[in-house]
Amino acid sequence: MSVKAFKLVPAVEREMLMGDKARINIECIECCGKNLYIGTNDGSIYHFLLEEKNSPDEKTSFTVTKQLHKYLSVRKAVGELKAASALNRLLVLCDSAIMLVNMMNLEPIPTGARIKGAVTFTLNENPVSGDPFCVEVCIVSVKRRTIQLFLVYEDRVQIVKEVFTQEQPCAVAVDGHYLCLALTTQYIILNYNTGASQDLFPYSSEERRPIVKRIGRQEFLLAGPGGLGMFATVDGISQRAPVHWSENVIGAALCFPYVVALDEEFITVHSMLDQQQKQTLAFKDGHILQDFEGKVIVATTKGVYILVPLPLERQIQDLLASHRVEEALVLARGARRNIPKEKFQVMYKRILQQAGFIQFAQLQFLEAKELFRSGQLDVRELISLYPFLLPASSSFIRSHPPLHEYADLNQLTQGDQEKMAKCKQFLMSYLNEVRSTDVANGYKEDVDTALLKLYAEANHESLLDLLASENFCILTDSATWLEKHKKFFALGLLYHSNGQDAAALQLWVKIVNGDIQDSTRTDLYEYIVDFLTSCSDHELVWKYAEWLLQQSEEIGIYVFTRRPQEEGQDNSFNPDDVMSCLNKYPKSLVKYLEFLVLERRIQKEKYHTHLAVLYLEKVLNLKSLEAERNEELFETKAKLQSLLRESDLYRTRFILDKISGSDLHMECAILYGKLEEHDKALHILVHVLKDFAAAEDYCVWNSKNRGILYRQKLFHMLLTAYLNSSSAEHELVMAAVDLLNSHAADFDAALVLRLLPDSWSVQLLSSFLAGAMRESIHSQRMSQIALGLAKAENLIYKHEKVKLKGDTTVLSDRKLCQVCQTPFCEPAFVRYPNGSVVHTHCAAGRLVTSNTNRHFSSPSGRT
Repeated sequence: MSVKAFKLVPAVEREMLMGDKARINIECIECCGKNLYIGTNDGSIYHFLLEEKNSPDEKTSFTVTKQLHKYLSVRKAVGELKAASALNRLLVLCDSAIMLVNMMNLEPIPTGARIKGAVTFTLNENPVSGDPFCVEVCIVSVKRRTIQLFLVYEDRVQIVKEVFTQEQPCAVAVDGHYLCLALTTQYIILNYNTGASQDLFPYSSEERRPIVKRIGRQEFLLAGPGGLGMFATVDGISQRAPVHWSENVIGAALCFPYVVALDEEFITVHSMLDQQQKQTLAFKDGHILQDFEGKVIVATTKGVYILVPLPLERQIQDLLASHRVEEALVLARGARRNIPKEKFQVMYKRILQQAGFIQFAQLQFLEAKELFRSGQLDVRELISLYPFLLPASSSFIRSHPPLHEYADLNQLTQGDQEKMAKCKQFLMSYLNEVRSTDVANGYKEDVDTALLKLYAEANHESLLDLLASENFCILTDSATWLEKHKKFFALGLLYHSNGQDAAALQLWVKIVNGDIQDSTRTDLYEYIVDFLTSCSDHELVWKYAEWLLQQSEEIGIYVFTRRPQEEGQDNSFNPDDVMSCLNKYPKSLVKYLEFLVLERRIQKEKYHTHLAVLYLEKVLNLKSLEAERNEELFETKAKLQSLLRESDLYRTRFILDKISGSDLHMECAILYGKLEEHDKALHILVHVLKDFAAAEDYCVWNSKNRGILYRQKLFHMLLTAYLNSSSAEHELVMAAVDLLNSHAADFDAALVLRLLPDSWSVQLLSSFLAGAMRESIHSQRMSQIALGLAKAENLIYKHEKVKLKGDTTVLSDRKLCQVCQTPFCEPAFVRYPNGSVVHTHCAAGRLVTSNTNRHFSSPSGRT
């Protein structure tokens, strides 16, 4: 694909060079700085001064001033010209000899030093001699298969090396110790210092003219077979793909990142970066193409022209204007070596951003996103394409010069709604990714506000996630937009994120009441309850508490019962105040009392009594409605019985008086138990309810944490209730037997045997007797073990005492107490196992110091 990389500008036209002498032809050229030298076929050298001029319209021209025209002593064609500016010498190949002339006056040097027998020559641009006052010259000698290397000084020449090749060399290029040679049938790399050679690839010198050109450190460009320009390093490998040029290439030059080739009719330009042909210029009768320090000069036999490269930035912009993004980026990356680092970074970022907008306009969103990220695009450039997304308060101004050609999204999509929707979807995704990164630093308000507007317009589920998390949405712009799209619940979240909870609640309550329509959340009432439950503004909670309870007593009460625990001590929610509020809502009142008594475990009699009374009233009310099998009645009775059993704080007599006269026998039994009137309780359970399992449970829970004797007392009372019935009912007898057999460990066996009727058989009581015997034997053995352990411990103490008595303790008025550090005034003392002695009152009065305590401790713990 074409790009205008060079323009052809005439430099030396025929009239300036040869006038009307038709037979004079240009044979070679050399350029050093502003000095242009031309060698002709009549043995002349022309010296011109080349001045470049740039006009405001970016048209480049050259002013050429003829400085000198010099005939050589030999009227034969000048074959090669090479300037050695450090020596102020021009090397001239003519008649198989290289002579040295002054660069300014073109006079031969007085010494007449020259190199004879040269077919062609080149300079070593990577010299190895290390001498700044000479240049290294490599020639193809007229001797067969011979290469010679010379050192050329200001007034003399010195041969350094003579190298022999396997075939006759035709062309040569040199880099350091390496020679790149075009032989008769192949190209080779030859290290003249070591003699090592590396074959590259074959070619036929009879079919085409060889090209060997050094293009960089240890790298050469060669004319290969099949019309390929081949790159080769001194190691004999190619690190770049070849370029495809003409089969009849005459010359080649390098102007990074381009390779320029000349054939009989055209000049072609190829990129070294992607190997594509970028430009073709018509140029007939050309026979010389060379590059000199960035200048590319081409010549016919009659005139000289310069290929002026267009600035890389302009080339890149032309490629971008043609939407050739990949080529532009490749060229931009390749330009890195020719542009200062800071300038390149600024330029490259802008190119990436421009390329991103081109891809965006083509709906290539993945590529656009990557380019925007790499180019560190100010995301507001992208947002500004979308009408009304940037907040009115934004100070953003688009980049100048502009990064793209579009006024807005409507122009970019040409009104295509499907394309517009895709673009908005991309922006949503991109903003969501960058909002929490450094890309959004400094303008998070613009990013979040734009994202909110996109979400609201698209009815996107992420709108709520955005508002529920930390965000920087601008309130005025966002509120107007949400109202426009009837996103009232989201508007409430926006108010909340800006600290306006009262406004948020007012809006949500209107939605629940049906004053405004928003179906975002079907559970909005429950959401409001949760919101107020965690709300730190207690006045706001009190304001809406009545409304919550009116909507649902069961759920509304959560605003008081599910608050964070640390707020429980706050006087704003004093339980008495809450209960006053709940008096009109009996269901909520019960749940709140359950919260205080069962969850918070508040130990206040009035709450426990109040809850018990509410349970009782509900049970009595349900029973009056003849709802004996009602599940609610069963559940409430269970709660009442559980409270009566577990709590010790309610007013037992008061509750008992309320129950009296009803058929709540189980509740009466529990209350008698709380009053320690167990005989009445057991009478109800055994003889009124005939619930023997409940009677056993009664004994268990009433004796919990009260010792074995109290437990035995209750079970004996229950057994007595079974046995002392006025009517010896069979079921009571069986209940007594079951009681004994299942709770053998809870009875005093001897006392039980005295109570049992003589008519009962041993077989009937076998389980009880076996359990009682097992318990008795177990108790006896545990006592024996405890006694044995006590005797062993006592024996250890006695042994330690005997050992201590064997040691002598000397007490004098100079010995100090280890605790109070005062002398002893009386013979009474306490001696510790480590030999330390203290006063008796010190040992009894307080602990010794930590150091003494560590040493005084003994296995027995005794003194």
